[in-house]
Amino acid sequence: MNSPDYRGILNINKPADITSRRVVDVVQRIVRPAKVGHGGTLDPLATGVVVVCIGAATRLISYVQQGRKEYRAQFRLGLRSNTDDITGEVETVEDSTQPTAAAVAQALQNYVGEINQVPPQFSAVHIDGRRAYKMARAGKTLDIPARPVQVYRIDILNYTFPELEVEIECGSGTYIRSIGRDMGEELGCGAVMTQLERTRVGDYRLDSAVELDSLSRESLSAALLPPLSAVAHLPLYACSEADMENIQHGRAIHVAQPMSDDSAATVAITAPDGRLAAIATYKDEMLAPKNVFK
Repeated sequence: MNSPDYRGILNINKPADITSRRVVDVVQRIVRPAKVGHGGTLDPLATGVVVVCIGAATRLISYVQQGRKEYRAQFRLGLRSNTDDITGEVETVEDSTQPTAAAVAQALQNYVGEINQVPPQFSAVHIDGRRAYKMARAGKTLDIPARPVQVYRIDILNYTFPELEVEIECGSGTYIRSIGRDMGEELGCGAVMTQLERTRVGDYRLDSAVELDSLSRESLSAALLPPLSAVAHLPLYACSEADMENIQHGRAIHVAQPMSDDSAATVAITAPDGRLAAIATYKDEMLAPKNVFK
């Protein structure tokens, strides 16, 4: 019996205390030999949306990663830790202030917009070719350079000192732990993250995510979303049957209508049956496939 041709996207609700790699491993056991990858890591402490790409859809991981993220995070003020969250070596900040709600709100707004953010010591960023967390576990204190990240909004959901709950919308590469750490230092009281839930990655939302422990061959097939869902934010071009042969052989096609003002825009091409046929570059009324899905 031939194995099913698994290809598509799974929106999974990751439980706490496991890695994103563990989520991939669970899916891999069900769909092997199909390839599996995820579109963005969550720390073991965190729960919520992990987008898993299967088969040919693994070529769309970079597009999944481009999607905006939303998080609900809880912080406890008056503490510091070497991991910037509650899982590390936690210490009480002596003689710390008890900031007012207005002071907390004002401080948080300093982290909205394009900001330069220093990732945590215990993070997956590469320093001299090695993961930062591996060197931090060995007792090294790292000089991690700041990186530009985009934070679109931070809304306070609840604040009763020392507990703070916020909702954050941000771009790829943003560390929510770092926002809490930096806010706490600015307020003079410190802060560590105690809970984190990712509620959205692009169009993949927590309220439609599947539970990891419910996955089986049958339920996975039913939950599998089409590859097109990963690039729905791109300009779309529906090609004709005549165009499909050229597309499938990687040949550029002419399009009469302008697709974008961008001189080299990325466009998703759909087949006559509505499935994703290719990712292409649009330039001078031509669509040149760069990633073909057969």
